[in-house]
Amino acid sequence: MNDAPTTEAHATAFRFADPAPSPLALDCAGMDFWAADPALGDLLRLYLDPKTYAHFEPHYQRVGKLAGGRLDEIARIAERNGPILRTRDRFGRDEDWIEYHPAYKEMEKIAFGDLQLHAMSHRAGVLGFDRPLPAVAKYAFTYLYVQAEFGIMCPVSVSDTSALLIRRYAAPELKSWLLPRMLSGDMATLWKGTQFMTEKPAGSDVGQVETVARKGADGVWRLTGDKWFCSHTDADVALMLARPEGAGPGTSGLALFACPRFTEDGRRNSYRIARLKEKMGTKSMASGEIRFEGAVAYLVGDERRGFKQMMDQVNLSRLSHGVRAASMMRRCLNEALACARSRRVFGTEIVNHPLLRRQLMKILVPAEQALSMAFLTASAMDRETAGDNDAKALLRILTPLIKLRACRDNIRVATGAMEVRGGNGYIEDWVNSRLVRDSHIGVLWEGTSNINAIDVVRRAVGKAGADEAFEQFLNARIEDAGALPAPLRGRLDTAVKRAFAFARSIARNPESERHARLAASGLYNVASAVMLGWEATRTGFDARRALVSRMVLEHRVEAVDPLAPADAAWEKEAIALLLGDKRADMARVGPLLAA
Repeated sequence: MNDAPTTEAHATAFRFADPAPSPLALDCAGMDFWAADPALGDLLRLYLDPKTYAHFEPHYQRVGKLAGGRLDEIARIAERNGPILRTRDRFGRDEDWIEYHPAYKEMEKIAFGDLQLHAMSHRAGVLGFDRPLPAVAKYAFTYLYVQAEFGIMCPVSVSDTSALLIRRYAAPELKSWLLPRMLSGDMATLWKGTQFMTEKPAGSDVGQVETVARKGADGVWRLTGDKWFCSHTDADVALMLARPEGAGPGTSGLALFACPRFTEDGRRNSYRIARLKEKMGTKSMASGEIRFEGAVAYLVGDERRGFKQMMDQVNLSRLSHGVRAASMMRRCLNEALACARSRRVFGTEIVNHPLLRRQLMKILVPAEQALSMAFLTASAMDRETAGDNDAKALLRILTPLIKLRACRDNIRVATGAMEVRGGNGYIEDWVNSRLVRDSHIGVLWEGTSNINAIDVVRRAVGKAGADEAFEQFLNARIEDAGALPAPLRGRLDTAVKRAFAFARSIARNPESERHARLAASGLYNVASAVMLGWEATRTGFDARRALVSRMVLEHRVEAVDPLAPADAAWEKEAIALLLGDKRADMARVGPLLAA
């Protein structure tokens, strides 16, 4: 497994921020997040061709050090110094703008200027690559970056997905005006993007949108209405849904518009930031409420298909949220391990206490599940882009699955990591409280857990039939994992059959909607168990991933009587291996998988 290295490996993965001795436990300040996570490199070598991996490996190494070093430092500062809304200039003019702390501006420069995360999917030239990055390569940068800072990844993601919508649906003249600005790597010319959908009556029920679009005699569209949750409030161009005057009700009556902050003649567009939200988390990034007062906007795509076009952005954002949740869980795991290995209680490091070791597994297992599922989904996206129809079906079901389960797991993992640190974890000097706060937004943005579970069961399974391709894919992975002991392969096979049968039974019966989250979670847990087991059999991989596969089955899939826990002797040895710093082969872990 890819926990924080100990002993001799500390030289490359960990530098201590404060050399002075202290009885307090260490944290991850100064950790190299790339070196501390060898499973990430294994997965990238699995899913990327050798030339692409070789090109980006030095960049991953650089970002891993940056995320544990300078980026982590300025993220802490930006968290304590949030954005401030200014509504008028000194002459009394209504020129509202948002002031950011220099630490936030530095993070912005790293994300948009140095790494150009927003442009990776859309053009050649980013980090010297000769074409747009594969999704797997791009999301590896997201995964490393977010271990230091979560908030700014919202502006990065919505800028990325806004450019996607413009590329895919906008008229040629609108593309030629916006895309060079939206994909710029020069902070002086960059136009960052966002999407605004939510209104007071229209949250999950988007069809209740009340913002009206009126087309004047001059042929110009103007928007009037209020948007209630506007993250990345001061973006340069917002993609948003509005109802053209006279259009019908519901989502079928919504059109997609691009609304720039400044019009083509350089004037401030006719909308105002009413206020900034005081949020529980993502405090470094501005979220607000906006009133549109006849703002000039540009129709994007088919006037009758605005909602369906916007859903392209939603699905891409859901994958981004899954990757971010996996990233935050990795940071939580590293924090918990750094603490457990350096804090002495009752005469020994707390990592040696059996109950604490069990609690660490409750952090490690979902973190490893999310890592596997995130890059499986990104790989499916790459294959779908290349025209693979089976991958298209996989992506249809994997995207809401990882959004649902990884984001929910993140909340428990963040809380568990805080508890490992104890009372200090509750204090703002440490990163744990920020991880807990930020973890909750994942179950809210781009659909709550209920919305995503229903999307999996009712739509992906019940309507799209994506479950058939998914089940075939997992069966093929079990068949290909011949190095796994037969008992574990048999249990995986049984779990796949049961999970898909359950999901289909819920999809067929509208009265069973209350079980949608159980069914979707079952698919996620079974799929991750299969993938972890399969990965363990790949050449060069750490076979300890198969131990995590068995733990998923026994603790997240199969029935367990909480009042009669099994005396699983294999787990004690498995936990020792997983908390160690040495990789293992199948000859070493195989007997534990069959015990």
